[in-house]
Amino acid sequence: MIWRLALALALVASSGSVSLVGVYPNPATDGDEGEFVVLEIKENAALDEYSLSDGENTIDLPDRSVDGAVAVTDDPRVASRLTDHETVVVDDGLALSNGGETVTLLREGEPVSTLTYDRAPTAEVWDGESWTPLGSTDLPVVSSTNVPVTAFALPDTPTVPLDRIEAADRRILLAGYTMSSSAVADALLAAHRRGVDVAVLVDESPVGGTSAAQIRTLDRLSARGIEVTASGGPRGRYRYHHAKYAVVDDTVLVTSENWKPAGVGGKASRGWGVVLEERQLADHLATVFAEDSEWVDGRHWDSLSPDGQPDAVADGRYPTRFAPVESTAASAQVLVAPDNAESAMLDRIDDADESIRIQQVSIDEDGPLLNAAVDAARRGVSVRILLGGAWYVDEDNTALAENLSRQADTEDLPLTVRLVEPRSRYDHLHVKGMVVDEHHAAVGSLNWNPTALRENREVAVVVSDPAVGRYYTRLFRADWRGAAWRIHWSMLAGLATAVIGAVGFAKTFDFDPATGD
Repeated sequence: MIWRLALALALVASSGSVSLVGVYPNPATDGDEGEFVVLEIKENAALDEYSLSDGENTIDLPDRSVDGAVAVTDDPRVASRLTDHETVVVDDGLALSNGGETVTLLREGEPVSTLTYDRAPTAEVWDGESWTPLGSTDLPVVSSTNVPVTAFALPDTPTVPLDRIEAADRRILLAGYTMSSSAVADALLAAHRRGVDVAVLVDESPVGGTSAAQIRTLDRLSARGIEVTASGGPRGRYRYHHAKYAVVDDTVLVTSENWKPAGVGGKASRGWGVVLEERQLADHLATVFAEDSEWVDGRHWDSLSPDGQPDAVADGRYPTRFAPVESTAASAQVLVAPDNAESAMLDRIDDADESIRIQQVSIDEDGPLLNAAVDAARRGVSVRILLGGAWYVDEDNTALAENLSRQADTEDLPLTVRLVEPRSRYDHLHVKGMVVDEHHAAVGSLNWNPTALRENREVAVVVSDPAVGRYYTRLFRADWRGAAWRIHWSMLAGLATAVIGAVGFAKTFDFDPATGD
């Protein structure tokens, strides 16, 4: 596991050989078992010259010479499962306060390094500047050139994800927020029977609870020997595991859609997806999958007993207006949140010269990506934003559209906002996408809000290719033409009819702005 731990210190007077660089005071365990203190040691310094104090108790360090980062603990049985650092065991550990205190490293009784913290969140490490969820990754943006790519739209062509899974020879790593598609499950089981290495990773606690359909589907996969892991729980590093991708042999498949009939089944959602045939990118996402499924917050499905919620009902048939397009992209990038997606998306927006087309379920009005898009409009870039129009986002999106339109009028900006009207082409908007200069297309699970950028596990790809850029621009334009400017819902005629129709759907659909699902 990769542990992002900045070595910045608070109130530090370093000895030059040993420094106090982290404290882990509030484990997600009974009785705070597994607390530890992190030391950075250089030049094989002898630890027996040092001690640790919390102002009430002082513990001496053992007679050892160590090089690198170590976790000092009196509970190695638990701590060794929580950190990849070598453990240094002491007889009596510090009783680190969850409410905050000062920890001091002393050398021959003189303080050489100090960390002070306030109330400690559960399962996070303090490095003197910030709290970081234990085990969180710090993965780079990974890029490749001359990548064969297939861009597709949903619900128009739901066969693309299924065809890829059915063609697998060696491995299928399927990651999602939810997974309840019986068709996808059938394809996974068939692959498993022919010897393909199959694993599934989902979020442990999706909004509204785990559906009865998902429980049946994952029980079925697990009972037949497929490894199914749920990410989250008390040690969860991310608010949600919201990524939606699959690694199939040496191919990457990334979508905006959940692995359920409404998403990849072509039953309801407007979504975007891409297939990238490139081993380096596939191996990188396989690393992400391993990081997220093998850490302590990943629990085997068999060990969970989720309470099933009513199944979301998705039905309907929609026209195939946008067949997939194939091309060879000059470059493709894999972005991962919270590690690198925010900075990479900001860079892409900042580099826009002519146009930005944004399609999102909803957008946080004070979020960094929207602010960057408005700044792009200020420098003359044409910005169009298409938002979801379903009942569960209608009021917020209408208010955002009104505010942005007023701002555009006041500042004379080339910025326009609309709410989508599906008009029988799909049921609701679920895209989390952007096209810049009709050349760079961002596709994936990334919603435009701080939670998605900084707290969720998300995966997106940016494909730089004129054919793919034109494809998603055409798709955006078609959805835009079917969209509408709408005043506040309370002022619309016929509201009663709309509400009656929404009530039945509301019973089977839970929406959280942090996930967009």
